[in-house]
Amino acid sequence: MRTRITRRARLLGSAALGAGAALAFAGAAVAQDAPQEEASQVEEVIVTGIRSSIESSIASKRENSSIVEVVTAEDIGKLPDVSIAESLARLPGLTAQRLDGRGQVISIRGLAPDFTTALLNGREQVSAGDNRGVEFDQYPSELLGSVVVYKTPDAALIGQGLAGTADLRTIRPLEYGRQAIALNARYEWNDYGALNSGTEDTGQRFSISYIDQFMDDTLGVVLGYAHMSTPYQAERFNAWGYPDFGGDLLIGGAKPYVQSSELVRDGYIATIEYRPNDRWRSTLDAFYSEFDNTQILRGIEFPLAWGGSAGACPGPLATCRPAPALRPGYTVEDGMIVAGTFDNVKGVVRNDGNRRTAELTSVGWNNEFQLDDNWAASFDISYSKADRTDVVLETNAGTGRNVDGALDTLSFVTTPEGTTFTSTLDYSDPSLILLTSSQGWGGGVYPQGIEGGQDGFINSPSIVDELQSIRGEVGRDYEEGPFSRFQFGFNLTSRDKELTLERYYLSLAANRADPLHNTSVPVPSQFLLEPTQLTYLGLGGMISYDPFALVESGIYDLLAPQDDNLLAFGWAVSEEVFTAYWMADIDSTMFGMPVTGNMGFQVVHTDQSSDGTAASGNPATPVPVSGGDDYAYILPSANLSFEVRENLYVRLGAARELARPRMDQMRASINIDYNGGLAGSTDINQSPWGGSGGNPNLRPWIANALDISIEKYFGRRGYISLAGFYKDLESYIYDQQQLTDFTGYPITGPQPILRQGFISTPQNGEGGVIQGAEFAVSVPFDLFWAPLEGFGATFSASWTDSDIVPNPGSPSTPLPGLSEKVSNLTVYYERDGFQARVSNRYRSEFLG
Repeated sequence: MRTRITRRARLLGSAALGAGAALAFAGAAVAQDAPQEEASQVEEVIVTGIRSSIESSIASKRENSSIVEVVTAEDIGKLPDVSIAESLARLPGLTAQRLDGRGQVISIRGLAPDFTTALLNGREQVSAGDNRGVEFDQYPSELLGSVVVYKTPDAALIGQGLAGTADLRTIRPLEYGRQAIALNARYEWNDYGALNSGTEDTGQRFSISYIDQFMDDTLGVVLGYAHMSTPYQAERFNAWGYPDFGGDLLIGGAKPYVQSSELVRDGYIATIEYRPNDRWRSTLDAFYSEFDNTQILRGIEFPLAWGGSAGACPGPLATCRPAPALRPGYTVEDGMIVAGTFDNVKGVVRNDGNRRTAELTSVGWNNEFQLDDNWAASFDISYSKADRTDVVLETNAGTGRNVDGALDTLSFVTTPEGTTFTSTLDYSDPSLILLTSSQGWGGGVYPQGIEGGQDGFINSPSIVDELQSIRGEVGRDYEEGPFSRFQFGFNLTSRDKELTLERYYLSLAANRADPLHNTSVPVPSQFLLEPTQLTYLGLGGMISYDPFALVESGIYDLLAPQDDNLLAFGWAVSEEVFTAYWMADIDSTMFGMPVTGNMGFQVVHTDQSSDGTAASGNPATPVPVSGGDDYAYILPSANLSFEVRENLYVRLGAARELARPRMDQMRASINIDYNGGLAGSTDINQSPWGGSGGNPNLRPWIANALDISIEKYFGRRGYISLAGFYKDLESYIYDQQQLTDFTGYPITGPQPILRQGFISTPQNGEGGVIQGAEFAVSVPFDLFWAPLEGFGATFSASWTDSDIVPNPGSPSTPLPGLSEKVSNLTVYYERDGFQARVSNRYRSEFLG
């Protein structure tokens, strides 16, 4: 299917009422009873806004011993973009994958989001998605102070990813050191308007943050709340395909929609920090997010060249619905029929809805102890949970059930801008368009089908992801020698993730009560909305109603499928990961140059298991299955930063890196297919058996990585860098056909000769390379010419390549999710309280 999505839904207003009323009340220090000396005049220049954010990020990048990228807030409650993912996507080598116009997950160095892990204040986080990739749109940017992206790991970094690790950090109130109240508000609207009836085209964002200190600055508090309501509109056109018609290509069918989405998110954050003396600091962090994304899609699906007939054909229209037929006189250009008219078209009128609700909770308690002048210890416990439910709803309508109902005469014109249609029917007429199965799709005898055809479908997967973690560390500082500090510690993580699925066929209760199963029903008036206009398709209005309310009214019977795709879809995966580590911080000289960095290792032991079901047939008989494995790896790492000359650094990194498999790849569940038509086959490549599933014995990705970065800084204000990386894969994961014995599985149909067949499951492969280079520059223009004060730009570009051969003798294939080229450009102006910014991003194509 070819898909073209037209999205001009750009944000016209982010009319930031930037009430950034950062009411910062800083205490003034007053000297009393001290001898008066001659005062010296010191000019203090305070930089705020975009430039402040860039300078703070540059300073953090420069001071870190690892190769990192940093983004910091312009002010309290104000990261430089409307979402965390958008901010991170501006960093060198990073890009965001977008969903409904918003950045949701990030890719580092062109690799898929599953290769990136996310931390909140150094603690690993769960995901509301099906796998490990954290969905960053769950985290309000207004409640964060900074994000550090580690491109090279160190031994003390827990939960590190193969591509990188993003550590989201909140503000520490005692370190902040003063009282602040920050209010932010934004209003936004969409120039498309509300494409669907009953939806919104305006939204708003507002937040409030409060920071304060008490009890002689021994107790600090941060409280924050952020609300977002964001609309998104899109016009979509999906073609079924283009079959051959007399030597020319002809549109096989069309599935166009107008899409309206509204994301509502509420986030809460709280930090309590207590430091009664120089020996003990205790910090409690809490984060909670509610997420509700509702999407309405309305359109008319037209079966055309690939639309078949139904009933007793050939015959009268009372018993036969003839297939769509293209009239003579059509127009051909360059081997494609670009204009023509179809007779006997019977459209499927769709009022669909998707809804995702998610709750994310994260709590952590950290205690730091200064045991004496040199020894220190820390202890941290944390808990994180995500609970998500999706409802994917389809409801069908048309002129009548299957053979019954009026047929349309539909003309079409295809241009470089798209395809438009002209219809002879009024699809907005509630007396003409009825709730029904217009094409009779999915018809049959339940559970193999639905009598009279499916009137709709509900798909509702749910995810629960829980993670508990305990960490302890002891370290000693040294004033002499090449090492400034030694530290060792442990981290124990327990994670349980479960996916459950509910699916239902929708069948009108009135039709099920009809012995002939030939009943269609008008849309009840209380659910009718104003018609939705399909003007971008050349059509007029179409009947519109609230699909969620209609289903909840009880007008449909909900019939659960009994096939293996439902019964073997769910899974549960558990992991117990114990990590012991040792690390030494380096502060010395080498070859006459100052050198800082770290070296150390982790010992990581994993015990993983999965429970699921194996099922075949319809109705299927589910069989419980389970599996698991345990393994251990030693992961050494080293980072060195040489100050070759003033403001010029050369950084080197070497590490053995680990990335755990996707959670769904580790599932024990297996879908088994049996084709009775091949029961007599003796050729294993034509076996009646087949299927797909997970692999609970799957080992992680393992890579030996080398990094180098050359960085030139212009004080705190700018820098230019060139970096390269090389990852030699010891182990990777790919899908492979595994020969499987199916003896004992139930059979529907004739008995087979063969009891073996192939199942597609993820397996571990050996050998492969990921390599790339990155360039970045961030400069204020007044470094070159003083009159350009306030202007500046940041630019980055990265190139990534992979070479993996899944099967010996096969050509190499790119990694899923890997983009070879990624670039970002931002040009900004900020002066005298006014700021503006223009940005552009590019990401080359990638394998999904």
